[in-house]
Amino acid sequence: MKVLVVGAGYAGTIAANRLARKVADAEITVINPRPEFVERVRLHQQIAGSGAAATPLTTMLRPGIGTRIGTVEKIGDGSVRLDDGVNIAFDHLFLAVGSTVEPLPGAIAVGTWEGARTAHTELAALSAGQVVTVVGGGLTGIETAAEIAEARPDLRVRLVGATIGASLSEGGRRRTRTGLARLAVELVEDTVEEIGQDTVVLRSGAELPSDLTLWAIVADVPDLAARSGLTVRPDGRAVVDDYLRSVDDPRIFVIGDCAAVPGARLACATAEPQGAHAANTLARLAAGRAPRPYSMGYAGQGLSIGRRDAVIQFGRRDDSVRRTFLAGRTGAIIKESVCRWAKYGARTANYAWLRGPR
Repeated sequence: MKVLVVGAGYAGTIAANRLARKVADAEITVINPRPEFVERVRLHQQIAGSGAAATPLTTMLRPGIGTRIGTVEKIGDGSVRLDDGVNIAFDHLFLAVGSTVEPLPGAIAVGTWEGARTAHTELAALSAGQVVTVVGGGLTGIETAAEIAEARPDLRVRLVGATIGASLSEGGRRRTRTGLARLAVELVEDTVEEIGQDTVVLRSGAELPSDLTLWAIVADVPDLAARSGLTVRPDGRAVVDDYLRSVDDPRIFVIGDCAAVPGARLACATAEPQGAHAANTLARLAAGRAPRPYSMGYAGQGLSIGRRDAVIQFGRRDDSVRRTFLAGRTGAIIKESVCRWAKYGARTANYAWLRGPR
């Protein structure tokens, strides 16, 4: 059985490793644009220079799993075409290309490996007193602004978003603001309309100085599924059945950020259960057993505010938030443990998750 895994993020890596463990005769090849496994949950550390986000992919995959560095241009009927023109046949395919970022011109995307490396270089070139603007009030933006402010207290750091920490409870948002204030991060609740050479223009009409503008809104997905003729939602995510298979081709599993799973949000906490479940499903089918529907529930959200502070927001299985949260040093320890657990799960394929709400 020839299996291709397109994308080596959290979803693709855990799927490849779990399938290799469960199906001995599976010939698995992972296709990825780069030879590294990138911990997207650490990209803000990569930018600030407080940590590294990349690990050699070969150290993340079980022995016997092949790798091919390249980009898939199109998925056809039982084969894929790479950007170098080579076609590779498959019996089953895991589509795990994740999400991407489309910044306004003039900004650097911080939610991608390439963008994070560029941002790190540009940040290192700034002098004391210059201004960094992070666009996006979600968890990615908060973590990026906080990490930079802690690593470079000589800079002015500003965070711009329609709402800062909108996915958190009211108490969680207040605590997040307190943590950002401790790091002297300026908060602006507005949206960015235009980015100039050394300014950002807000919807309100205000123009703010900015020597480096970082875009921290992760909301887009690569168009590989649409380009290949698979059914996608308006946002580009591929429509799947109850078993995470494309509704157009049951040989294709779609997992992670690029999958249109009702109620799912972009997170490694979403990607790894999907990757593991899809591998389990293919293993069951290979053994002549009936597949089981996918089910997954959330436990909460976590965001770091520098290296010594964090907010752990507890939630319900349907991803709605509770009033309860943890913060401070305890929160930072929990957040770091979650990040390590995510990488461990992808590498070992040992992973468990809550079932979804009834």
